[in-house]
Amino acid sequence: MVDRHGYPDGEVHEQPNFIIIGYGKLGGIELAHGSDLDLVFIHAATPMGNTQPQNDQQRSIENGTFYVRLGQKIIHILNTQTPSGQLYEVDMRLRPSGNSGMLVTSLTAFEKYQFESAWTWEHQALVRARAITGRPELMAQFTQLRSRVLGQSRDLDKLRHDVAEMREKMRSQLGSKKKEQAEGLFNLKQDSGGIVDIEFMVQYAVLAWASAHPSLLEFTDNIRILGGLAESGQLSAQEVNQLIEAYKAFRSLGHRLALQQLPGIVAGDQVESERRIVTQIWRRLLDSNATLETNDP
Repeated sequence: MVDRHGYPDGEVHEQPNFIIIGYGKLGGIELAHGSDLDLVFIHAATPMGNTQPQNDQQRSIENGTFYVRLGQKIIHILNTQTPSGQLYEVDMRLRPSGNSGMLVTSLTAFEKYQFESAWTWEHQALVRARAITGRPELMAQFTQLRSRVLGQSRDLDKLRHDVAEMREKMRSQLGSKKKEQAEGLFNLKQDSGGIVDIEFMVQYAVLAWASAHPSLLEFTDNIRILGGLAESGQLSAQEVNQLIEAYKAFRSLGHRLALQQLPGIVAGDQVESERRIVTQIWRRLLDSNATLETNDP
């Protein structure tokens, strides 16, 4: 890109003024067999500036266009088809404004969006976000911005309502249907008492208590965040241990099924005790009976 167009703003750097943010399983250091890559691209060049050609063969373009094309090239490489299939499936829907937003956003625009326009579920997603690679200074700025966004004081009643409402929507759309429930089947990820319930409780806890306990912002993976909740006293050691063990059990089953190219669905009685524990803690934390009616063990 530089050979064709010169450097954005004419600033010559070994690394582009650009970073890749990992969300989801990538951000949470939990990539599994078949996981896609949830990515967000951020740059710090002047949004309305241009690249500065170094010779007559280079053609100046807007900085924003430069980084959009760079992002497209990265996605193309990650989507490479190999003899075993596609290398990775890339998901960019968590960027500001989703599919209707720019493929690459400036750090300034990202900050404005997070403080002024982002929904609660987008801040939940930010709990698991981390800078993967790119210019070190910009990665550090992103980490600081993440802490400021997540460390805000919040109305806990509204937060509890928003988290429980989004969870119910996901469960109704992605969880087991009535026929599967009647057959005693359990979706490890989406059903009540499963993986996403644990993830949502962790995200709720960070958004609720990080303003008083900034150490909760140090890590992006569920297990270490749960450990931080025990250290801060927001959850008991027993609850944390129970959630960690349930999370490990669900994920282990999911890994084995994925290696066999099978969906993450098991007999409900296979993980009955784990489901019950997760549901009980969910009820205590979020206290939303409406979210517990579907497939409640």
